[in-house]
Amino acid sequence: MNQNRREFVQKSGLGLLGLTLLPDLYGKVAPSDRLRVAHIGVGGMGNNHMKWFSALPEVDVVALCDLDELHLADSLKTMETLQPGKKVEGFKDFRSILDRRDIDAITCATPDHWHAQIATLAFQAGKDVYGEKPLSYDVKEGQMMLKNLEKHQRIFQLGTQIHATDNYHRVIELLQSGMIGKVHTVRLWKTGTPPDLGNPKVRPVPKTLDWDMWLGTAPFVDYIPEKCHINYRYFLDYSGGIFADFWCHIADVAFWALQPKGLKSVVARGEKADGIADTPKWIEVDYDFEDLKLHWTTEPPNVPGAAERGIGAYFEGEKGTLICDYETREITINGETVSDLPEVPKTIVRSPGHQQNFVDSVKSRKPAESNLQYARNLTLPMHLGLISWRLGRKLDWDPIREKFIGDAEANKMLSRKPRKAWKLV
Repeated sequence: MNQNRREFVQKSGLGLLGLTLLPDLYGKVAPSDRLRVAHIGVGGMGNNHMKWFSALPEVDVVALCDLDELHLADSLKTMETLQPGKKVEGFKDFRSILDRRDIDAITCATPDHWHAQIATLAFQAGKDVYGEKPLSYDVKEGQMMLKNLEKHQRIFQLGTQIHATDNYHRVIELLQSGMIGKVHTVRLWKTGTPPDLGNPKVRPVPKTLDWDMWLGTAPFVDYIPEKCHINYRYFLDYSGGIFADFWCHIADVAFWALQPKGLKSVVARGEKADGIADTPKWIEVDYDFEDLKLHWTTEPPNVPGAAERGIGAYFEGEKGTLICDYETREITINGETVSDLPEVPKTIVRSPGHQQNFVDSVKSRKPAESNLQYARNLTLPMHLGLISWRLGRKLDWDPIREKFIGDAEANKMLSRKPRKAWKLV
């Protein structure tokens, strides 16, 4: 998408309204109006990115990247069916994509420990980014991302697709209406435990996989298949387990509604996963904000309606309660439980879809729904909870300096020194 197009959208006012030039409404989309997108990491969620973005009328998917040759080959074949007759190039090294000036935006669905570095390099290369969660591997990476986004004036959307649902929008309206009074406690949970991966042995690296690059900034270890691809999330060198995987999806509704500030302390309890994995088998975390208590548990809390929900949020207010998951909600006031309160008006403009919102934001240059500033505020407590769990103690937090108070060991864990060969930022 050329600069003239961006200037036109900004000056015409279409960008301010968040309007999308759909073919059905405005005729065929001109080549200069189309967004050229590349997908980096196409082994799992990246394939959903391909399907989502190729279905948008203003988007051309022009390139794919994966350091596993088998994943890349399969995804290129899939793109032939998603975009018949359109050329899509394949790359092993994402830097080849960032070097291309004809690409407007990238999506990133690599293992978690690559998210922040790829996004930051993309910002520096003038690309906008739709990035999978979690936002970053550690706190320092989130700070680095925000600094570079602001410097290079980029657009970012965190892949919290549930943020775009009508249910979440309605929950926010109900909570912000004041019908349950001031919320003083929030309980979040996600059931499930990591798989027992046993204690597998080192294997030869497949010729189709660049293992050294896959490890990237993480410490070098010999190849064990059970650590790679989907299972990577159960190893602290690359991710933070089920807790890190699902935190942003359900904490999103609490941070959107309440915008908690002034985090004072965090304390976590839990047990390591079975076998070779080292992320939590289960974890409980208590957060103390200025005027809010927030609790995370692996098992549903002992509150009405939680037991039948594998993931959920329970809000306790001065006048009532609200419980929700991705698709449902129940609000209880004066002992009466209902799914909605018709007297509370709709005040939040509904999303056109999470991916469409990103495209609209790229065109208008207005922040996306799950923009980087919001995503970083949302993600930071998750990192702190994992640090408390790893150290096994309560930690006091300075939200202004973004440092632990009086704990040098904990502060060292806010960042990780990358391997020299893969320190690209």
